[in-house]
Amino acid sequence: MSLESSKPVVENTGEDHFVDIDGMRFHYVTWGDPSLPVLVCLHGLRGYARTFDLIAHRMQDRFHVVALDQRGRGDTDWDPDRNYYTDQYVSDLERFLDILNFQKVHLLGHSMGGANALMYAGRHPERVVSLILEDSGPGAANPGSAGVARIFEELKKTPMEFADWDEASVFWRKARPNVSDAAIASRVANSLKELQGKLVWKHDQAGIAACRISPAEGRGAPDLWPSVDAVQCPALILRGANSDYLKLETAKAVCERNKRFEMHEIAAAGHYVHDDNLADFLAVVDPFLNKNSGK
Repeated sequence: MSLESSKPVVENTGEDHFVDIDGMRFHYVTWGDPSLPVLVCLHGLRGYARTFDLIAHRMQDRFHVVALDQRGRGDTDWDPDRNYYTDQYVSDLERFLDILNFQKVHLLGHSMGGANALMYAGRHPERVVSLILEDSGPGAANPGSAGVARIFEELKKTPMEFADWDEASVFWRKARPNVSDAAIASRVANSLKELQGKLVWKHDQAGIAACRISPAEGRGAPDLWPSVDAVQCPALILRGANSDYLKLETAKAVCERNKRFEMHEIAAAGHYVHDDNLADFLAVVDPFLNKNSGK
């Protein structure tokens, strides 16, 4: 049996696009009519654009949903200089939105993508209509928390290749024991590719791990509190009730510091909120976006 014949069957929706940003080819996926308000989605550390597929499918009647494969992930180019740091991700987002001429956007970011979205919203408050942080916030990526320790351990121990799709599925299920079967199938199908009879990562596993575990001087997790202060749009911070990454007291402190933020905990969810409990995630996100759609 060939590798391809045993690949998990995943119904990816949306339309694929590519754009050049400063010599690198970036991949992104769109759903919905381009004339609708724009919702830009940013994935986490080892994520990919289509992790938002089910969310986008739900939103595409009201929003033009755009999910970006950030540098070194999915079908976007790897950075030969391994510049996988927040300031560079935000610079990429600035260039991306300018090239596509998106003047006003809603932003949704998970984990690392939430940090990038928050920093962008702080830098460009006039361009962000609303902001959603999915288990992401100031200090969440700093060493010391159980979630960061878990992620570091995963990065150190992740295999660079798999013999077949079943082996890859076992890896992802062990790493993400609480996410849905559909989320596991999506991860397996969208985060790996066949190369010389083996399955290897689409994302730059070694480069991403190096930047996160041993960042260059002054390039570690940034202080996001100034970005919280600078946000001027309605903002939602979602925390998985079982999260080991974003502390409840941090989420509450964000809302105390900037009254534009509101916080919701999602039951039966950990760090990977929309993959753990999509129904309750949407039950909060849907009315928030409808209220702040700008239409």
